[in-house]
Amino acid sequence: MENVLRPVIVVGGSVVLTLLIGWSVDLLLRRADDRHSETSLWGLLRRGRIPFQLVLFAALLRGSYAEAQLLVEHRNGIGRTLTLILIGAAAWLVVSIATAVVETSYTRYANAHRDPARVRRVRTQVTLIQRVVSAVVGVVAIAAMLLTFPAMRAAGASLLASAGILGIVAGVAAQSTLANLFAGLQIAFGDMVRLGDTVVVDGEWGTVEEITLTFLTVRTWDERRITMPVSYFTSKPFENWSRGTPQMTGIVFLHVDHSAPVEAMRGKLRDILRECPAWDGRDYGLAVTDSTPNTMQVRALVTAKDADDIWTVRVTVREQLIRWLTEAHPYALPRVNTAEAVLPPGQIRRQGRAEPDGADGVAARANHGRHAHEPPRTGPGRG
Repeated sequence: MENVLRPVIVVGGSVVLTLLIGWSVDLLLRRADDRHSETSLWGLLRRGRIPFQLVLFAALLRGSYAEAQLLVEHRNGIGRTLTLILIGAAAWLVVSIATAVVETSYTRYANAHRDPARVRRVRTQVTLIQRVVSAVVGVVAIAAMLLTFPAMRAAGASLLASAGILGIVAGVAAQSTLANLFAGLQIAFGDMVRLGDTVVVDGEWGTVEEITLTFLTVRTWDERRITMPVSYFTSKPFENWSRGTPQMTGIVFLHVDHSAPVEAMRGKLRDILRECPAWDGRDYGLAVTDSTPNTMQVRALVTAKDADDIWTVRVTVREQLIRWLTEAHPYALPRVNTAEAVLPPGQIRRQGRAEPDGADGVAARANHGRHAHEPPRTGPGRG
């Protein structure tokens, strides 16, 4: 009877104590969350109740398993298994607590500051800090699990003698990985690029969607994802449209005929911008910037509060200006000139040739008529 009750008491007692302590801690966290609604820390800590209960159960069962007298011949294997579960659950709990603290800090900072650029910078930093902590805790947990095996402890002692050579070999082999790792930390704390920034990389315009310690993902305007190593942003130039203030200035180029009404186009541009919600009202302008034999180039300058709005303003101005020119001033559209050239004053056009007007013109026409009726000359006397 004792051989049956002892395992039941040990295992059952561990389960009951785990559920009781876990329920009590969860109740305290729930009350703290209701009492301090201004912070989300206590609510986020409740996410770690499962690893917390697993740590409790593994610790209680590991400490009292010897008293259970159950599967005595497999005591070492079961004890090592419980130790591995305890280490893994403890690492899970530490990561959950660190995640709750980091997310709470970011939420508090985002609520206290209204500057989008600073909020994105802090968000990038806390995200990478969270991943660094998770990676470090994971490596430590795996190392602790390996050290529970006697063979691994002996191997570790022998490897320490050649740690210098192994370090050099590993550094050369993992040069690219280490470069990306340090580049990720440089991006996080150097404020080069942040989550949500609008960037232009290799001619592609998009928004930074994800930053890790090794790669960065840019979501393009057509919903493609461009993934590249973070070392790219520390070694090559790129455009960051969100750096500093998000306000932007856009340009719209139009090619029109030389007779286009430039003043009327300026007035129409003003009317279009007043009816465009994306225009921020800071500045606008229209000027002739270039000229070709067939057209002249007109530049419309507009402003907006960010990259998305400047795109909207530019396409709106381009579309409505072209429509207005087509409907109100069709002569101002670019065209190929097939008319005869306008002659300078004092010349007239006759039979497809330009001739001087006045006395010189009369003499020229008389000579032209005389030579037209003169018979052709032949023979050696022809000049």
